[in-house]
Amino acid sequence: MDGLVIGLDLNDDYSQICCYGMEKAWTIPAVICRRKEKEVWLTGEEAYAATLLGEGVIVDKLLNLASREGTSTIGGICYSGAELLRIFIRMMLDYPKKEFGVSEIAQLVITLDKVEGKLLDTLMYCADYLQIPRDRVHVVSHTESFIYYVLGQRKELWTNQVALFELGADRLCYYEMKVQRGLRRNIVQAEAQNQEEAFSLDILDSPSGARLADKILCSCGEKLLSRKLFSTVFLTGKGFERQDWAGDFMKLACRRRKVFAEECLFARGAAGKGWDYLQEHTAYPYIFVCEGRLKSEVSLKVMSRGRERQLIAASWGDSWYESKSVLDLILDGQKEIEFFINPLESRKKRSVRIPLTGFPDRPPRTTRVQMSLAFTSETTMMAVIRDKGFGELYPAVDAVVRQEVNL
Repeated sequence: MDGLVIGLDLNDDYSQICCYGMEKAWTIPAVICRRKEKEVWLTGEEAYAATLLGEGVIVDKLLNLASREGTSTIGGICYSGAELLRIFIRMMLDYPKKEFGVSEIAQLVITLDKVEGKLLDTLMYCADYLQIPRDRVHVVSHTESFIYYVLGQRKELWTNQVALFELGADRLCYYEMKVQRGLRRNIVQAEAQNQEEAFSLDILDSPSGARLADKILCSCGEKLLSRKLFSTVFLTGKGFERQDWAGDFMKLACRRRKVFAEECLFARGAAGKGWDYLQEHTAYPYIFVCEGRLKSEVSLKVMSRGRERQLIAASWGDSWYESKSVLDLILDGQKEIEFFINPLESRKKRSVRIPLTGFPDRPPRTTRVQMSLAFTSETTMMAVIRDKGFGELYPAVDAVVRQEVNL
């Protein structure tokens, strides 16, 4: 498929965008401005400049505004947070389109610090507005983007554990990743931890503040990197655009480890995932265990061609937002549907039964039901079971059961 494979990192501070296989990347402050006299929109530094000159009205924290369904009034017009986010994303996509002279988007992978259902829905509506087919748009967590970025590097860089320090405005986050190789499956685990020692990047403007910041980072590094074997430490975020203020921390990080600074790490990881979607076979045959992925397998017992077997409805490592299934089943006298929940880590399988309350009594094998499964988070499944009857002999009734299942 011809077209751009784009990774887009969205947050309320600044956003970054890049294309797979291209060195060029853009870092844009996450603000939008509309000129007062006509509907001309500006982003980033242009938005700041127009606002300082009194030529426009600026709106920031676009993700927060969209996720809480807020509004902003500009020039007497009330815009929803979703509308403003939609305009901002369109303008972000214009950067690579104009740079490379390509308007078609083959894959767009958006990465977020926190993956929430309501915001995910909003982003998919944005894709509809931009006329990008939904099967070309995916939303992942920073943790998952980190995995894709690392696995796209030379294998010796992730032989052992890998660490990532993200230093942004008022945010210090630590990520850790490891690959577990097994006889039957290989697993990649990654997690993120916001550090209480976060500090404002403004303190780097003074020598004394820079020394304090270096001391804080050293304290975190000693706590997080000790007693573990790391192949590589990555650094990302606005705070690490330069490292001359963090001399002691860099000495600590480089001790028997490779250290790399990558400004657009999450966007590049997202673009790597987009490229993988276009391949006939994935280049990453692992079960991903991270934010945004299921940590339990969901199955049920069925009879198929005279044999009992386990039907997998959702697997370990599936994206919870994209994992949806619709199954047609014929009941053999059952008054309930039984699911088996098998967590990846504990391996303690348990069952959950959903009573078919309100369903009519019929002879065995004369009731067909439609079961729809979807997830509202990586730990919560929503099951909807409807009566579909059995042809003209047993017409369907309006019986339906909805139940939330904790994984």
